[in-house]
Amino acid sequence: MKYTKLKRIIAILFFAIITEASAQNAQLFIIEPFPLEITYNKTVNLIFPFQIKSVDKGSRSILAQKAKGVENILQVKAAEAGFQQTNLTVITADGKLYSFVVDYSAEPSQLNIELIKSPNASRSAEALLEKEPNEAFLKEISQRALSDRSVLRKVKDTAYKTRLTLSGLYVNSDVIFFRLKIENRSNISYQIESIRFFISDKKRVKRTAAQQAEIIPLYAHENTGLIQANGTGEIVFALPKFTLPDAEQLHIELMEKNGGRQLRLLVQNKNIIRAKQLQ
Repeated sequence: MKYTKLKRIIAILFFAIITEASAQNAQLFIIEPFPLEITYNKTVNLIFPFQIKSVDKGSRSILAQKAKGVENILQVKAAEAGFQQTNLTVITADGKLYSFVVDYSAEPSQLNIELIKSPNASRSAEALLEKEPNEAFLKEISQRALSDRSVLRKVKDTAYKTRLTLSGLYVNSDVIFFRLKIENRSNISYQIESIRFFISDKKRVKRTAAQQAEIIPLYAHENTGLIQANGTGEIVFALPKFTLPDAEQLHIELMEKNGGRQLRLLVQNKNIIRAKQLQ
């Protein structure tokens, strides 16, 4: 009996030591909210550096909506005059959390507020957004892929004075970045209707939609949608990391809007596993 009690006491002490050590590894940071004044008959515009993903209003006294046609501007105004102090929380696509203390003012001191990422900030207000890479990461690596000068030339397709080339293939974390080069050597502009990525069997049989597994890109960078006559464009697509069995291949399909210049690339697993590491 005494031995059993002694084991319990030792177990409790061990648990207490582990808990205290874990607590010492965690640090508490206080995120100071921004002061924000809004009014009933004017709109205050909050301009964020990245797309707005989530908005939480402390009370119904606040009206908030994203500006039409854009994803990074939040328009805020009062639903009633003279409301009690409340708060507003915004999370953006780069994983940052913005907190505001909101007060009513008949004449707000600022109507247009731009929140700029400060490189000298001691600590950013960062949220853990789902498990997918955030937009800021995808944009940064896509820009590096676009500026990288190493070039792939073997994977390409040509039709009617247009050419589609897989000019670069990169990997970072759990994302593969495909850099596509589109050349239009004709006197007629090329308007892109769609660019699709899908996996299918290598066997030359009639394929149905059920036999094709489409991969939806996480992000597209520099996708203008139009290649001018005698012009060139490059687009970077970010896709979830994957490899292919020997019996399958990746198709990249470029479709022209209201036109017949359709181009298709066939990418093998050997191309994918040679993707260049981008930090």
